[in-house]
Amino acid sequence: MTEPAPSPRIRYLTRGDVAAVGGGSSELYVDALSRALVAHADGRTVQPLKPYLRVGEGHIADRIIAMPAHVGSVAGPGVSGLKWIGSKHDNPAAGLERASGVLVLNDPDTNYPVAIMEAGLISAWRTAAVTCLAARQLARPGFTDVALVGCGVIGGTQVTALLEQFPAITTIHAFDVHESAARALAHRVGERAEVRVAASAEDAVRSGDVVVPCTVTDRPYLTFSWLKPGSFLANVSIMDTHKDVFLGADKVVVDDWDQCNREKKIINQLVLEGSFSRERLHAELGQVLAGTRPGRETDDEIILLNPMGMAVEDVACAAEVFRRAEAADVGTCLSLY
Repeated sequence: MTEPAPSPRIRYLTRGDVAAVGGGSSELYVDALSRALVAHADGRTVQPLKPYLRVGEGHIADRIIAMPAHVGSVAGPGVSGLKWIGSKHDNPAAGLERASGVLVLNDPDTNYPVAIMEAGLISAWRTAAVTCLAARQLARPGFTDVALVGCGVIGGTQVTALLEQFPAITTIHAFDVHESAARALAHRVGERAEVRVAASAEDAVRSGDVVVPCTVTDRPYLTFSWLKPGSFLANVSIMDTHKDVFLGADKVVVDDWDQCNREKKIINQLVLEGSFSRERLHAELGQVLAGTRPGRETDDEIILLNPMGMAVEDVACAAEVFRRAEAADVGTCLSLY
């Protein structure tokens, strides 16, 4: 007699559950992303262009994004999933985090959903882990000074991850339009590095070996002249850098060309103007990690990473969180029917 099929279930993970299995520090994300980005470079992923849901003519950060992807594996069927993440630029004024979301994972054998989890923690840490992986290849070895512009949740996670991954860091040059945010960051990480509250964004950037803008600006302010020789700029919040940075950098690296060349972001503007192209691009980050394209080759190169953010990254990290949660029986199991 055939055994009845088990009732489909979903494992639900809160932010606390995600943190309990290692989702609150950089190690999980760096390991998962190093594999996922190489898989992307090898063509072992499926990633449709993410649609932006916008209502009205609001701020550039006011949107909901659907980010689906499949990440293949050389050892099995891989994993499929979706990040559904919303953002409102004025949420912090109401005491809320700017962004919120969930991640859904599907069993690739049946396409049934098997997990749903809070996405904010994963999103922040995977973004920081991309910067760390890129810094290994694109920053000057032994760098000591990090410039951070924007000291909110994303900026704080970036700094924390960099400090975990690069023990040579001695100084964080922090600027925020709200000085209290920079001082709060100094309080949080001050035991691990000196935090200097900079007088301006320019002051911070000119001091950085690694420069990380994490703002919600819709207008560029960071010019090429601010970057010192040998610096690495991880353009996390995308719209901060003037066009001259893309045109003046020795190397421009992206996470995915098709994702970056859209939505009237700076690269897309330059392509439409005819002053930048895929041929001028140095590499996608996965190619550098896989060793098919070089990273930093000289100490004085100025290198720009433009990481648009990929569903491949979120799904790969969520899959590792889910694997650990299943092994430790963390979270709440819900019946699908």
